[in-house]
Amino acid sequence: MAAALAGAHPVIAVDTVESKLASALAVGATHGVLAGDDAVEGVRELTGGGVTVAVEAAGHPAALATAYAATRVGGRVVVAGLPHPRHTVDVPIASLVGEEKSILGSYMGSAVPRRDLPRLFDLYAAGLLPADALVTSRSVPLDDVNAALDRLHAGTEVRQILLPGHR
Repeated sequence: MAAALAGAHPVIAVDTVESKLASALAVGATHGVLAGDDAVEGVRELTGGGVTVAVEAAGHPAALATAYAATRVGGRVVVAGLPHPRHTVDVPIASLVGEEKSILGSYMGSAVPRRDLPRLFDLYAAGLLPADALVTSRSVPLDDVNAALDRLHAGTEVRQILLPGHR
C-alpha cells in the first residue's frame, strides 16, 4: 500500500499464504509471488534481474534470505520485520560487497510519530491509505487475544481489531 502510494513500480508482494497475496493485490501490489523455491526466480523474472528495494516485513530469516537474493546489484534490503532474538541470518559477504547491496534495519518504519502520524491520518482520510482493507476480523474479545495471535501466526488473519474484555 505504502510502496504504491510512494510511486514504486512494480510492487511485488511475496508471501507464504495465497489469501495474503490477494489482499496485497487489492491494496496496491502489481504482482503476487508465492514464497518458496521459485520465489526469487519469479521476482527476478518480473523485474528483469531483481528489485531495487526489498522490504522484509515477516521477521523470519527465510524471508530475509529471499529478499536479499531477489535484490538486484546495487539494491537495498530494508528489514522491518522483528524476529525472535535468537534468529540470525547468513549473508554471503562476497555478494554483499561485489554486488554493492545494502541491508538496513527499520524499527517501527523508522517513524517519528509527531511528524508522521498526522500525515498518515491525512492520507487515510483522503482515501489514499485504505488501512481498513487490511482488517480481516473485527470485534475480537480481548480475552481471545491468544487465539487471535495464533491466527495471525498461522497466516489466516492479516489484522484484527480487539475489544476490551469484560471480566
